[in-house]
Amino acid sequence: MQCGTRATSVKVGSASATKKVAGSRKAVVMCPGLYQGNHQRVSVSSRGGVLSSWASGGRREVGVRAVIQDGAKLDRPLRVAIIGGGPAGACAAEECAKNGCETYMIERKMDNCKPCGGAIPLCMIDEFDLPPEIIDRQVNRMKMISPSNREVDIGSTLKPNEYIGMTRREVLDDYLRQRAEKYGTNVINGLFMGMEQKEGEKGPWTLSINNYGEGATSKGDKAREKMELEVDVVVGADGATSRVAKIIDAGDYDYAIAYQERIRIDQERMKFYENLAEMYVGDDVSPDFYGWVFPKYDHVGVGTGTVINKPAIKQYQDAIRDRAGDKITGGKIIKIEAHPIPEHPRPKRIEGRVALVGDAAGYVTKCSGEGIYFAAKSGRMCGEAIAQRSNQGQRMIGERDLRVYLNKWDRKYWPTYKVLDILQKVFYRSNAAREAFVEMCQSEYVQRMTFDSYLYKTVVPGNPINDIKLLFGTIASILRANALRVTNGPSVTFGERKEA
Repeated sequence: MQCGTRATSVKVGSASATKKVAGSRKAVVMCPGLYQGNHQRVSVSSRGGVLSSWASGGRREVGVRAVIQDGAKLDRPLRVAIIGGGPAGACAAEECAKNGCETYMIERKMDNCKPCGGAIPLCMIDEFDLPPEIIDRQVNRMKMISPSNREVDIGSTLKPNEYIGMTRREVLDDYLRQRAEKYGTNVINGLFMGMEQKEGEKGPWTLSINNYGEGATSKGDKAREKMELEVDVVVGADGATSRVAKIIDAGDYDYAIAYQERIRIDQERMKFYENLAEMYVGDDVSPDFYGWVFPKYDHVGVGTGTVINKPAIKQYQDAIRDRAGDKITGGKIIKIEAHPIPEHPRPKRIEGRVALVGDAAGYVTKCSGEGIYFAAKSGRMCGEAIAQRSNQGQRMIGERDLRVYLNKWDRKYWPTYKVLDILQKVFYRSNAAREAFVEMCQSEYVQRMTFDSYLYKTVVPGNPINDIKLLFGTIASILRANALRVTNGPSVTFGERKEA
């Protein structure tokens, strides 16, 4: 062994692996029984020694359990665990890893295909440096389709270089995870089971993980090996049903059920959707949301969602297929996806040395149901706060430090969430209101305001005169739609609406 190096053994059940450490450089250890495939692996950082003992049910040999006060200087890097490997988790991990923190990201399913429209704003592509191959389609035309099937084309105000990016989540998420790993994140393919602070609120968090190791069958089953991981800070990026949120008693929120079918249609029909997305509104496709047909690489995503009548979600899905009609006729369903989507931020998003980001925090907008950008942005902002407040991983941080991220987030995005919440309450409450909403979308002023706000993630200040005209026009549209509803009979609906 060369001068200045040392060997460290890491126990994993009955398996062991040896790594060489030179100075403060990081060595990647391929541990037998811990991984398989390209992304199922564990990287063990050498900075400050071995973080944990991964023995089945056992305690680690060399303890680091110690009560460390907030702000104290560390003799090893700050240890951060990110639970979840979606856009929120991957972006948080990237920021922590490239700024001196010893970072671990736990993701249970590396090929996850979330039921998601997959639309991302133009600003995200530049801001997160996404390569062209991540974008399946560049959508610069949209159709808003009312309950009476009145169509309004949207997109005339877009500049030639402006578009909405359409992605597949399994492609986007994998890219962001791999990039985080390149910056030094230790990726663990496993299921997060729980965590506890054995030394009190200023002590480390001990995470319990079912690691997916060797032994996968042809059906995709995976052998599980229990492991423990001790860290200083935990970031919960584990989705709407977050276990991290439950552990810190973050409170409940309303959630929608999103349901999507990936449908492969013939080339001629696919050409129709080359740069076009459709949004359908009406009680038939959703009592409180909208249905969509979004183009992907070689198929379309057709889906809907609801908060107030979850048991009827498949009926709403049948309705959106019927509304799309001949445009998707003869298509083959290649995948069906369903998942809960939060409706508003949780009552608590920070507790001690634990922070929530993305869906776990409830960062999905009402009215539009957008969450990808806000997930990635919240993860990055949280990671930046951890890195900055810990002085690049050199000192311990606490709740006050994590609240730097939260306060910055609320100042920047609270107006966006509030405006979209109001829009949903006004325009998604009846078919008459939805007809008025679609009619309102004909206005170039509305289109320009909407796209500018969406593409660049800012609440764009309006022109007072045009705003007054818009207000009176909207009231007139609602009155006309209500009159038509009385004349033509009740709104189209089915099933019994139930509260979430």
